[in-house]
Amino acid sequence: MSSRVFALAALALAAAAPASTPQPAPPTPGVPAPISRLPAYLDEAHAPDTLALLPPAPGPASLRGLADRLVFRGTRSLKGTARWDLAKNDVDEGYAAVLRDFSCAVGGRLTTDNAPRLVTILRHMRNDVVAAVNRPKEHYQRQRPFLLDRGDICVERTVGLEMSPDYPSGHATWGWSIGLLLAELDPAHATQILARARAFGESRVICGVHNASAIEAARMNASIVVAALHGDPAFRADMDAARPEVGALASSGGTDASACAAETRLVNKTYW
Repeated sequence: MSSRVFALAALALAAAAPASTPQPAPPTPGVPAPISRLPAYLDEAHAPDTLALLPPAPGPASLRGLADRLVFRGTRSLKGTARWDLAKNDVDEGYAAVLRDFSCAVGGRLTTDNAPRLVTILRHMRNDVVAAVNRPKEHYQRQRPFLLDRGDICVERTVGLEMSPDYPSGHATWGWSIGLLLAELDPAHATQILARARAFGESRVICGVHNASAIEAARMNASIVVAALHGDPAFRADMDAARPEVGALASSGGTDASACAAETRLVNKTYW
């Protein structure tokens, strides 16, 4: 058979073969999942080096590390309580879920449909948050608390979760970043918004999947990211566009008053 026939046969087989579809990588537990992201606001040259800015992860034998272990053990008793249920609710960090979580704080229902300009900011910022989380996580490789001490956690214990480092919490970095944005967009409810953002991060401790120090580092991490974002013109323009949208939804009602009052009681209580 001539080389020309071989070439034609190869082309025919290639055309007949089904095209392979690249499969997305599975999400990393504790890091905001790559769902419907838009490009990050900050490029590599303008993104802050959070590894250089965050304090080092506490060692297991350090005073802070020992305190983290006591907090983990002590909060296992919260299983079956309303605060445990709130922690389970806060596991979902998707756009619709986090908008729902902050609705009581702003006094009006936030959804992906009625707050599209806010969602646009979140879709861009998600990559900025991931970049700020990944480098220190990968550097410190700190184990999650349930790997050091026995105790129930509020999510399924998987190999992926066990392999995902503890410090800083990506989940809490995401929640505090959103809280900072909403507090700026709706300053009349800033106290309630930031209290809910704090509780969103603390839910990871209640859940048993992060140490308390990883949540504290996450709040610093988020503050670093949001401060840097304010230097970006595109971010500032998107915030200006979202301000009247959020302002119109704030105090607009549509939330369950009884459920919001119960949430507020849980949010304002100290657990360790």
